[in-house]
Amino acid sequence: MKIHTLDLLFQNIERTIAAYLLEGPDGWVLIETGPMSTLPTLRERIRQYAVKTTDIKHVLVTHIHLDHAGAAGWWAQQGATVYVHHVGAPHLIDPAKLWRSAGRIYGEQMEILWGEIVPAPADRVVPLDDGDEVAAAGLTLIAHDTPGHAWHHHVFQIGDVAFSGDAAGVRLAPDKWISLPAPPPEFDLQAWRKTIARLKALHVEKLYLTHFGEVHNVPDHFQQFGDLLENATGLVREQMEAGADRERIIDVYKQWNRERALDGGLPAGDFAQRYEAPNPLFMSVDGIMRYWRKKLENRTI
Repeated sequence: MKIHTLDLLFQNIERTIAAYLLEGPDGWVLIETGPMSTLPTLRERIRQYAVKTTDIKHVLVTHIHLDHAGAAGWWAQQGATVYVHHVGAPHLIDPAKLWRSAGRIYGEQMEILWGEIVPAPADRVVPLDDGDEVAAAGLTLIAHDTPGHAWHHHVFQIGDVAFSGDAAGVRLAPDKWISLPAPPPEFDLQAWRKTIARLKALHVEKLYLTHFGEVHNVPDHFQQFGDLLENATGLVREQMEAGADRERIIDVYKQWNRERALDGGLPAGDFAQRYEAPNPLFMSVDGIMRYWRKKLENRTI
């Protein structure tokens, strides 16, 4: 098997959203489609390997957020079989609710960022459960249920590598700095703690992040990401308990992340351009605040 990393040049920014083209003994597999706004770039990248659209028979998406699966319906309309978490499958077939939900976050920027979204024919969508195996192009991929970022999230493992979607965070390699993607309404700290433990237990040698690229030192990455998960959620909770409003918490969270990024060696100008494009910080603040409010309402903290 060969793994080809395809840079989709989201918003004309390098190394922000990746798709992965797997070259198996019997053909090709695409992991992640990116949004429709990057579809022309994706098709161009695929052609560089002398692969035609009709050669792609199997498409796997880690979850249905638009930066990962926005073009999945288009691929299904071309005849590819799309494999997706069973919770997300209905929303690829009828994406209206998915589009409305994203619109509440991105507003007037929706089409600029994501393009459009088209429905996938139902007979081209295969819903997956935890532990299901996908046989594609002579390869076998295992779907691991990995909530925390979203309930409809799978990590796909093949041998000693895993395609982690957002379950292992955002790390725009070769940067050392990691960012937490914690969007509403599904961010769940407790679930993500369990996901990290589960991913560690796979003992894979490489992670392939959608945002972005290969991670070789997997144990170190998970240690850093686990620390980030606790520190970020703790910071937001402290601000909420101190009575800060949303705008104040966003300001504090942004400043904290900027300082972390600079301490990690990221050039100052790269922070907003590269990291906030795929993972707006206000979105994570909203997700974390919603999580803590629900916990308080249920008196579970």
